[in-house]
Amino acid sequence: MQRPDWAPDDIDVERPSVARMYDYYLGGSHNFAADRVAARAMVEAVPDAPLMAQANRAFLRRVVQHLIDAGIRQFLDIGSGIPTVGNVHEIAQRAAPEARVVYVDVDPVAVAHSQEILAGNRNATVVREDLRRPEAILTHPEVTRLIDFSQPVAVMVVAVLHFIPHSDHPEQTLRTLRAALAPGSYLVLSQASDDTRGGAERVEAERVYRRTDNPLCIRSRAELTEFFDGFTLVDPGVVWVPQWRPETPESAEDAEQAVFLGGVGRLDG
Repeated sequence: MQRPDWAPDDIDVERPSVARMYDYYLGGSHNFAADRVAARAMVEAVPDAPLMAQANRAFLRRVVQHLIDAGIRQFLDIGSGIPTVGNVHEIAQRAAPEARVVYVDVDPVAVAHSQEILAGNRNATVVREDLRRPEAILTHPEVTRLIDFSQPVAVMVVAVLHFIPHSDHPEQTLRTLRAALAPGSYLVLSQASDDTRGGAERVEAERVYRRTDNPLCIRSRAELTEFFDGFTLVDPGVVWVPQWRPETPESAEDAEQAVFLGGVGRLDG
C-alpha cells in the first residue's frame, strides 16, 4: 500500500499495530489498512470494542483531573498511544499550565504524531521507549529533563498491561517504577478483563491480536489489584472504568460492559 507522508520509514504498514487499532476505535485517522482490517475483525468478534476504548479514554480524563486537583504537576504516561482529543497534557495544562507531561510509546507513528502535536510546548514531550524497559525510561534524557523524581509524579499505564505477557514479568516493571517515585506519587492502571465476558469472545479477541506484535494477556480484577503492591488504593479501588468517580450515576450503568478495569494507587511516605 502507499505510505502516507506522516508515516515513519521504519514501520511495516502491512502489520497491524495495537496503538493504531486503538486509534481506529477512537475515530482517529492515523492508522493503515492492515490496522483497520484487524480492528474491524475485533469489532465483529466483540461489537463493544469501540465503546470499551471510549470508556477507557474517559477514565483517563477523569483520573488526570482528579490528580491535578490533588496537586500533582508531573505526569509520566507510558504506552500513551496515538494522541486524540483529551490527552493528558491538554487536561492537565488547561487546569495547571505549569504541569509537565512526558509521553512514552514504542509505536513510531504514536511518537511521530505526538512530536507534531507537542511542537512548541516546553512542558510536554514524547520519547520512543518500551514499558518493558523501565530503567531506560527513567533515565532517558527527555524524561529527566521534565520529570523531577524527588517530587510526586503520576505514572500512568493505561490500556497497556493486557499487551504484556506474564513471561515479561510486569510486576517487576512496576516495582522498578515504584522504586523511583517520591512519597505522594500515584500509579494509574487499567487493563482489559474477562471477569464478566464469555470465553468465546476472549478466544476471538486473542485470535485477532495474534496478528500484531502484542498478543492479548487478559487478567482478572485480583491480578490487576496485585499490581498496586506498595500503593494505597484511592477510593473506589479497582473497578470497571465507568465506575471510577463517574461524572453522573447514569454514566456508570452497565459498567461491566466496558471490559476495562482500572484503579489509582497513592504511594504513602
